[in-house]
Amino acid sequence: MSDTQAMSPKKRVAASASVGAMFLMATSAIGPGFITQTSLFTVQIGASFAFAILVSILVDIAIQLNVWRVLGVTGQRANELGNAVLPGLGWFMGIVVFIGGIVFNIGNIGGTGLGFNAMFGLDPRIGGAISALIAVLVFVSKKAGLALDRIVVILGAIMILLMLYVAVVSAPPVGEALKNTVMPEEIDFLIITTIIGGTVGGYITFAGAHRLIDSGMTGPDYAKEITRVSVAGILVTGVMRVLLFLAILGVVAGGVALSKDNTAADAFRHAAGDIGLRMFGMVLWAAGLSSVIGASYTSISFVTSQKTSLRTRNFLTVGFIVVCAIAYVIMNQAPQKLLIFAGAFNGLILPIGFTVVLWVLIARRDLLRGYKYPIWLIVIGVLSWVLTIYLGWNSFSKIGAIWA
Repeated sequence: MSDTQAMSPKKRVAASASVGAMFLMATSAIGPGFITQTSLFTVQIGASFAFAILVSILVDIAIQLNVWRVLGVTGQRANELGNAVLPGLGWFMGIVVFIGGIVFNIGNIGGTGLGFNAMFGLDPRIGGAISALIAVLVFVSKKAGLALDRIVVILGAIMILLMLYVAVVSAPPVGEALKNTVMPEEIDFLIITTIIGGTVGGYITFAGAHRLIDSGMTGPDYAKEITRVSVAGILVTGVMRVLLFLAILGVVAGGVALSKDNTAADAFRHAAGDIGLRMFGMVLWAAGLSSVIGASYTSISFVTSQKTSLRTRNFLTVGFIVVCAIAYVIMNQAPQKLLIFAGAFNGLILPIGFTVVLWVLIARRDLLRGYKYPIWLIVIGVLSWVLTIYLGWNSFSKIGAIWA
């Protein structure tokens, strides 16, 4: 009998939820924007981008360790914890995430449509509608939680395997990349903060934590498991970014000038020919679909409570996806200005949410249910909080500039 078969039903559900939460967070971060950013930054600073990736992973781990552990130990979602600290704050966070989630999902559905177009030459609107239907089916399933966990794992595995293939065939200068990981020829702090915000900014870092809470993995007894899963989620995202970086770097190092309009697609085509372009379509589709699922699940989790029935939450999530899909089909494009606005607006969530987390550690330890929080984790949490304030200020300053 295998270890999995020997598990009790409760432990099997917990194991599935752990992996699902890890990939939900990771695949929510790995959207169309993630692919575009990584591609452009690799072209911009070459092998030095390896250093930016390393620093971002370390900072992401510091932030997510604290957020997931506090939410998991208290057993409260970010919006619930916000209301416990300051009545009404959690609902404000929920409204911000919900508004940003609608606009992001229009863009994510657009990404799935473009993925279908690259794979099969299908009209992006039809591809987007099909992808939205697949996302809806996840939440109308009788076992929606299990379906959610499984599909994000499958989509994550597809992206990693395809990216690994292209990274190998592009023959990147791995030695140069390793050297620049610790001794970079160029350091760009704007790039570092940008990819940190793209990985754990906004709703993303809360996605997996909310999934763990919904699965019942809460309380001091689960602190170690929560820690392990939170770090693993960041590492999955990091692996994906490294593979994409190496794939692009291999093509650029070969002297190929990539298109500025569609850098990643061009790199895949140069690395593996027409089949490479089809692979890019699959990666873009998987990234878009997983982000649709992650953004929809998390947006609804921010405007409901744990007292809300699962059936009601799933019904609201389906409605959320349908509205976004209709908006995309009608507009037939991702509204660029709105996407930038949503990104900036949503960038306020992490600093607010992280402030709530630190406030619990400093002034509301009663919410930790008797758990003795490690001092070293509080220290790196405070240091990370300073960075989230900087990221939030950047986002806030962009809001006014967008409409100027």
